[in-house]
Amino acid sequence: MLQGEGMEMDHRGSGACRGDLGDGDGSARAAHTGVRTVPSRAVAGLGVRAAPLVIALLWPGLVHAQPADGTAEAMNARLAAAHVTRVGPSYLYPAHDPTPGLVNPDITPANIAQTICNPHWSTKSIRPPVTYTDHLKAQQLAASNAGDKTPGHYEEDHLVSLELGGDPRDRRNLWPERWGTPGHPLTSKGPFPAHLVGAKAKDATESALHAEVCHGTLTLRQAQYIIATDWFKYYGEKVLK
Repeated sequence: MLQGEGMEMDHRGSGACRGDLGDGDGSARAAHTGVRTVPSRAVAGLGVRAAPLVIALLWPGLVHAQPADGTAEAMNARLAAAHVTRVGPSYLYPAHDPTPGLVNPDITPANIAQTICNPHWSTKSIRPPVTYTDHLKAQQLAASNAGDKTPGHYEEDHLVSLELGGDPRDRRNLWPERWGTPGHPLTSKGPFPAHLVGAKAKDATESALHAEVCHGTLTLRQAQYIIATDWFKYYGEKVLK
């Protein structure tokens, strides 16, 4: 990997990270504490019933992730108040204060079988028009400290994705996410080298969390907490396994 390309992932099964963790915009380099993994032999054979224990060990904050009343209002308050410590480089995330993530009140733990886990349901039914997201992306890039403000190098992404019950239109759940890295900008056309971590890696994380919710190994609120607070941590621990 050339210096300054951003983050390169080691796909040898360890979930380790290597390479330049700089944000590429002249700001201080983000601290990187590494990615913890759980040896497969430690959980092999435990099955779905052990999943809550494994998740609790990896994500102790999830004990408090699900509000007692389970409402969207309570979850949004929980996300806004979260003390976020992230393991990845800063370019992978939006700033927490303006974009803590917001959930959709129309998608609840009680109706996921009729909505996000229903094969006949589609995010197209709630996705805002491109004219709306492109306008918002231009506004957010103009106000950002990013050195690269080329709109084509970003997608306007839902921090809590629509397939995980994220709010479709509120700007507190939308941000310009890099297709590539600060040192290796990409557009939506790619190609997307496997070793570079950008929007496609978050997409894979969203799909994995969606599968866990629909299989019952995570609650909806737990998955929303993970994707909003540190999706990259889950990506390293569960997707790159």
